[in-house]
Amino acid sequence: MAKMKNIPRIDRPREKLEKYGPEKLTDAELLAILLQNGTKEKDVLEIARRVLRKFCGGKILEAEFQELERTYGLGKAKAAEIIACFELGKRYLNGKKTEMILSPKDVFENLREIRDNKREHFVVFFLDARNQEIQKEIISIGTLNASLGHPREVFEPAVRSSAAQIILAHNHPSGETEPSEEDIEITKRLVEAGKIMGIEVVDHVIVTSQAFLSLKCEGWMK
Repeated sequence: MAKMKNIPRIDRPREKLEKYGPEKLTDAELLAILLQNGTKEKDVLEIARRVLRKFCGGKILEAEFQELERTYGLGKAKAAEIIACFELGKRYLNGKKTEMILSPKDVFENLREIRDNKREHFVVFFLDARNQEIQKEIISIGTLNASLGHPREVFEPAVRSSAAQIILAHNHPSGETEPSEEDIEITKRLVEAGKIMGIEVVDHVIVTSQAFLSLKCEGWMK
């Protein structure tokens, strides 16, 4: 019986960029390319993930030089490169008509039609690799459970619209933003399904009439 040849894995962000293009890289992988090197304690990809977690929800756009410099051993040069890169991107995208979803607050602002609703609405934002909204779709109406939040219902339209990433969201008619156990379990299952599909689940945002909660920022998503 012939032995199967080992298929090389593309784990390094720069190699992945060269082979598949920037659209296939996660935010952490793109930032890791900018950082270039890690430290003795942590590799560059882990540092990138930690930086993005610290500045969760697009807050890296508001980060100050000194704050970045103090984060996880980043020096002056790396802090300057990151700030320059994001500022250039912000200027380039300024004035584009396509809606950009960069933070949980953006999700909250885009869900005015369901925030006061007496029934739960499960919504998915389908985004391209640049966080620009391709479309927004109500997946189900009713208390979020395993059947209403099935991966098939979420990822079929994602594939159809060629989305690179998605953001999950639903309203809590009770007015409480705290996630239920089922909210957390469904989120974990969809994150794992997204890894298999190659479509990143960026966040799951719970909204009420006056407030919102990001499961990512609260540490419920890994």
